[in-house]
Amino acid sequence: MALDAMYGSQRYNGRIVNAPGPDLRERARRAVLKEITDAANRLFIEHGYETTTIDDIARAVGMSRRSVFRYFPTKEDIVVGKFDFVAEEMLSALRGRPPEEPVWESLRGVFDLLVPYVDAPGRQEVAEPMQRVVFATPALFARYLQKLQRMQDAAEQALRERAAISHRPYGADDPTPRAIVGAAFGCLLAAQHAWLAGGATATFADTIDRAMASVGPRT
Repeated sequence: MALDAMYGSQRYNGRIVNAPGPDLRERARRAVLKEITDAANRLFIEHGYETTTIDDIARAVGMSRRSVFRYFPTKEDIVVGKFDFVAEEMLSALRGRPPEEPVWESLRGVFDLLVPYVDAPGRQEVAEPMQRVVFATPALFARYLQKLQRMQDAAEQALRERAAISHRPYGADDPTPRAIVGAAFGCLLAAQHAWLAGGATATFADTIDRAMASVGPRT
Protein backbone atom coordinates (compact mmCIF):
# COMPACT_ATOMS: atom_id res chain seq x y z
CA MET A 1 0.00 0.00 0.00
CA ALA A 2 1.54 3.31 -1.06
CA LEU A 3 1.04 6.50 0.90
CA ASP A 4 0.84 8.65 -2.21
CA ALA A 5 -2.19 6.78 -3.56
CA MET A 6 -4.42 8.87 -1.32
CA TYR A 7 -3.81 12.16 -3.05
CA GLY A 8 -5.46 13.59 -6.10
CA SER A 9 -8.78 12.74 -7.75
CA GLN A 10 -8.89 9.20 -9.07
CA ARG A 11 -11.59 6.81 -10.23
CA TYR A 12 -11.76 3.32 -8.81
CA ASN A 13 -14.55 0.86 -9.59
CA GLY A 14 -16.63 3.68 -11.02
CA ARG A 15 -16.26 5.95 -7.99
CA ILE A 16 -14.35 9.18 -7.61
CA VAL A 17 -11.96 9.46 -4.70
CA ASN A 18 -11.11 13.09 -3.96
CA ALA A 19 -8.48 14.25 -1.49
CA PRO A 20 -6.63 17.54 -1.12
CA GLY A 21 -3.08 17.77 -2.37
CA PRO A 22 -0.28 18.41 0.14
CA ASP A 23 2.11 21.35 -0.07
CA LEU A 24 5.68 21.02 -1.42
CA ARG A 25 7.31 20.27 1.92
CA GLU A 26 4.70 17.68 2.76
CA ARG A 27 5.10 16.07 -0.67
CA ALA A 28 8.84 15.77 -0.06
CA ARG A 29 8.26 14.20 3.33
CA ARG A 30 5.77 11.75 1.93
CA ALA A 31 8.16 10.83 -0.86
CA VAL A 32 10.64 9.73 1.81
CA LEU A 33 7.90 7.90 3.69
CA LYS A 34 6.99 6.07 0.50
CA GLU A 35 10.62 5.17 -0.23
CA ILE A 36 11.06 3.70 3.24
CA THR A 37 7.71 1.91 3.13
CA ASP A 38 8.31 0.40 -0.30
CA ALA A 39 11.78 -0.82 0.67
CA ALA A 40 10.49 -2.25 3.94
CA ASN A 41 7.61 -4.03 2.22
CA ARG A 42 10.00 -5.69 -0.22
CA LEU A 43 12.15 -6.91 2.66
CA PHE A 44 9.15 -8.08 4.68
CA ILE A 45 7.83 -10.05 1.70
CA GLU A 46 11.21 -11.54 0.76
CA HIS A 47 12.65 -12.25 4.23
CA GLY A 48 9.73 -12.09 6.65
CA TYR A 49 8.57 -9.35 8.98
CA GLU A 50 10.11 -10.71 12.17
CA THR A 51 13.56 -11.29 10.69
CA THR A 52 13.78 -7.90 8.94
CA THR A 53 15.37 -5.24 11.15
CA ILE A 54 15.34 -1.47 11.06
CA ASP A 55 19.02 -1.65 10.15
CA ASP A 56 18.12 -3.76 7.11
CA ILE A 57 15.56 -1.18 6.04
CA ALA A 58 17.95 1.71 6.63
CA ARG A 59 20.61 0.07 4.45
CA ALA A 60 18.06 -0.57 1.68
CA VAL A 61 17.23 3.16 1.45
CA GLY A 62 20.73 4.47 2.17
CA MET A 63 19.75 6.11 5.44
CA SER A 64 20.87 5.82 9.04
CA ARG A 65 18.83 3.91 11.59
CA ARG A 66 18.18 7.20 13.40
CA SER A 67 16.84 8.78 10.19
CA VAL A 68 14.38 5.93 9.67
CA PHE A 69 13.15 6.35 13.24
CA ARG A 70 12.54 10.07 12.56
CA TYR A 71 9.91 9.04 10.04
CA PHE A 72 8.60 5.90 11.76
CA PRO A 73 8.80 5.55 15.56
CA THR A 74 8.51 1.75 15.37
CA LYS A 75 8.80 -1.00 12.80
CA GLU A 76 5.06 -1.63 13.15
CA ASP A 77 4.36 1.95 12.09
CA ILE A 78 6.04 1.32 8.74
CA VAL A 79 3.25 -1.13 7.99
CA VAL A 80 0.22 0.39 9.73
CA GLY A 81 1.19 4.04 10.27
CA LYS A 82 -0.54 5.02 7.05
CA PHE A 83 -3.90 4.54 8.75
CA ASP A 84 -3.32 7.68 10.81
CA PHE A 85 -3.52 9.60 7.53
CA VAL A 86 -6.53 7.57 6.44
CA ALA A 87 -8.38 8.34 9.70
CA GLU A 88 -7.98 12.07 9.07
CA GLU A 89 -9.05 11.74 5.44
CA MET A 90 -11.98 9.56 6.44
CA LEU A 91 -13.30 12.14 8.86
CA SER A 92 -13.03 14.84 6.22
CA ALA A 93 -14.63 12.65 3.54
CA LEU A 94 -17.51 11.59 5.75
CA ARG A 95 -18.23 15.20 6.66
CA GLY A 96 -18.29 15.98 2.96
CA ARG A 97 -20.87 13.35 2.03
CA PRO A 98 -24.38 14.61 1.17
CA PRO A 99 -26.33 15.07 4.43
CA GLU A 100 -29.40 13.35 2.98
CA GLU A 101 -27.42 10.28 1.90
CA PRO A 102 -28.17 7.08 3.86
CA VAL A 103 -25.50 6.52 6.47
CA TRP A 104 -24.62 3.06 5.16
CA GLU A 105 -23.99 4.48 1.69
CA SER A 106 -21.86 7.26 3.15
CA LEU A 107 -19.68 4.78 5.00
CA ARG A 108 -19.31 2.64 1.89
CA GLY A 109 -18.25 5.71 -0.06
CA VAL A 110 -15.67 6.60 2.56
CA PHE A 111 -14.16 3.11 2.32
CA ASP A 112 -13.17 4.01 -1.23
CA LEU A 113 -10.26 5.86 0.37
CA LEU A 114 -8.79 2.41 1.06
CA VAL A 115 -9.49 0.91 -2.37
CA PRO A 116 -6.53 2.50 -4.22
CA TYR A 117 -4.12 0.82 -1.81
CA VAL A 118 -5.25 -2.53 -3.18
CA ASP A 119 -6.92 -2.13 -6.56
CA ALA A 120 -4.71 0.53 -8.16
CA PRO A 121 -2.52 -0.82 -10.98
CA GLY A 122 0.58 -2.52 -9.62
CA ARG A 123 -0.59 -2.55 -6.01
CA GLN A 124 -2.03 -6.06 -5.64
CA GLU A 125 1.33 -7.85 -5.69
CA VAL A 126 2.28 -5.82 -2.61
CA ALA A 127 -1.13 -5.49 -0.94
CA GLU A 128 -1.88 -9.21 -0.82
CA PRO A 129 1.35 -10.46 0.81
CA MET A 130 1.51 -7.48 3.18
CA GLN A 131 -2.07 -8.01 4.32
CA ARG A 132 -1.17 -11.62 5.02
CA VAL A 133 1.84 -10.44 7.01
CA VAL A 134 -0.38 -8.17 9.11
CA PHE A 135 -2.94 -10.88 9.83
CA ALA A 136 -0.26 -13.47 10.65
CA THR A 137 1.83 -11.26 12.98
CA PRO A 138 0.14 -10.77 16.40
CA ALA A 139 1.89 -7.49 17.23
CA LEU A 140 1.09 -6.04 13.81
CA PHE A 141 -2.50 -7.24 13.86
CA ALA A 142 -3.01 -5.68 17.29
CA ARG A 143 -1.68 -2.33 16.01
CA TYR A 144 -3.85 -2.65 12.92
CA LEU A 145 -6.98 -3.19 15.01
CA GLN A 146 -5.96 -0.20 17.12
CA LYS A 147 -5.77 1.95 13.99
CA LEU A 148 -9.15 0.66 12.81
CA GLN A 149 -10.64 1.64 16.15
CA ARG A 150 -9.30 5.15 15.73
CA MET A 151 -10.92 5.27 12.30
CA GLN A 152 -14.21 4.06 13.78
CA ASP A 153 -14.10 6.71 16.48
CA ALA A 154 -13.58 9.39 13.82
CA ALA A 155 -16.47 8.04 11.76
CA GLU A 156 -18.81 7.91 14.76
CA GLN A 157 -17.99 11.51 15.64
CA ALA A 158 -18.72 12.61 12.08
CA LEU A 159 -22.09 10.83 12.12
CA ARG A 160 -23.03 12.50 15.39
CA GLU A 161 -22.08 15.89 13.95
CA ARG A 162 -24.12 15.27 10.81
CA ALA A 163 -27.16 14.20 12.82
CA ALA A 164 -26.91 17.33 14.97
CA ILE A 165 -26.69 19.57 11.91
CA SER A 166 -29.81 17.85 10.52
CA HIS A 167 -31.61 18.62 13.81
CA ARG A 168 -31.90 14.92 14.62
CA PRO A 169 -29.09 14.55 17.15
CA TYR A 170 -28.21 11.24 18.72
CA GLY A 171 -28.39 11.14 22.49
CA ALA A 172 -25.14 10.57 24.36
CA ASP A 173 -26.49 7.18 25.44
CA ASP A 174 -27.73 6.23 21.95
CA PRO A 175 -25.68 3.29 20.64
CA THR A 176 -26.94 3.71 17.07
CA PRO A 177 -24.01 5.58 15.47
CA ARG A 178 -21.40 3.36 17.10
CA ALA A 179 -23.36 0.23 16.18
CA ILE A 180 -23.69 1.28 12.53
CA VAL A 181 -20.03 2.26 12.28
CA GLY A 182 -18.96 -0.94 14.03
CA ALA A 183 -21.03 -3.02 11.62
CA ALA A 184 -19.53 -1.23 8.63
CA PHE A 185 -15.98 -1.74 9.85
CA GLY A 186 -16.82 -5.36 10.62
CA CYS A 187 -17.78 -5.69 6.96
CA LEU A 188 -14.50 -4.06 5.97
CA LEU A 189 -12.51 -6.57 8.01
CA ALA A 190 -14.63 -9.43 6.67
CA ALA A 191 -13.95 -8.19 3.14
CA GLN A 192 -10.21 -8.24 3.78
CA HIS A 193 -10.34 -11.83 5.00
CA ALA A 194 -12.58 -12.88 2.10
CA TRP A 195 -10.37 -11.14 -0.45
CA LEU A 196 -7.35 -13.05 0.82
CA ALA A 197 -9.24 -16.34 1.10
CA GLY A 198 -10.27 -16.00 -2.55
CA GLY A 199 -6.65 -15.60 -3.62
CA ALA A 200 -7.12 -11.87 -4.25
CA THR A 201 -8.74 -12.62 -7.59
CA ALA A 202 -11.68 -10.24 -7.13
CA THR A 203 -11.27 -6.50 -6.75
CA PHE A 204 -11.20 -5.29 -3.18
CA ALA A 205 -13.95 -2.77 -4.01
CA ASP A 206 -16.29 -5.54 -5.16
CA THR A 207 -15.51 -7.60 -2.06
CA ILE A 208 -16.39 -4.66 0.20
CA ASP A 209 -19.64 -4.23 -1.73
CA ARG A 210 -20.52 -7.89 -1.20
CA ALA A 211 -19.75 -7.75 2.51
CA MET A 212 -21.74 -4.57 3.11
CA ALA A 213 -24.67 -5.76 1.01
CA SER A 214 -25.02 -8.75 3.35
CA VAL A 215 -25.72 -6.52 6.36
CA GLY A 216 -27.38 -3.24 5.23
CA PRO A 217 -29.11 -1.53 8.22
CA ARG A 218 -32.28 0.55 7.89
CA THR A 219 -30.69 3.90 8.89
